[in-house]
Amino acid sequence: MLLPTQTSWVILAGGQASRMGGKDKGLIELNQKPLIQHVIERLSPQTPQILINANRNHESYSQFGKVFSDQFADFPGPMGGIHAGLVNASTDWVGFVPCDSPQINTDLVERFCAAVDANTDILVAHDGEFKQPVFTLYHKRVLPKLTAFLERGDRKIILLYKECNTAYVDFSDSPACFVNLNTPEELAQFGTLSA
Repeated sequence: MLLPTQTSWVILAGGQASRMGGKDKGLIELNQKPLIQHVIERLSPQTPQILINANRNHESYSQFGKVFSDQFADFPGPMGGIHAGLVNASTDWVGFVPCDSPQINTDLVERFCAAVDANTDILVAHDGEFKQPVFTLYHKRVLPKLTAFLERGDRKIILLYKECNTAYVDFSDSPACFVNLNTPEELAQFGTLSA
């Protein structure tokens, strides 16, 4: 079985946050703390290696850990962050979570590690209804395929899954793990619920 200590985890904070009025989502405060800090507080007891993918405000993010940008200039979305994470992480297995999901499971890393087998390239969380492609664990051997995928302008992640040995991790018992805060309204509503 893969051990959590054999993995690195990347918090994806590189998006343009257009629905948040262009504000850097990971740094927006929820209950007096940046969203990314909520994610780190959930993730840090689970793994010793946390990295941050951000395309601006590196100084602000660097207080939370090692920060790196996408290598593709045209903002290819989460796939750009996943690509950069595979390049920058030191472990063979690299996991990813978004910066705007403050309720990630306290056993998220353990569940992903338990689902790995010798043939797996990519593991993706599944909430019982939908795939959750930004909650994922990749083996570094995917990097050449992902690089080629982005270079030819592909963005549909499902196409990459078909090129790789992809499996799914069952999170149907904990859909709250995937609640993400995309708009000021969602943030305000969530803040009053969780305060």
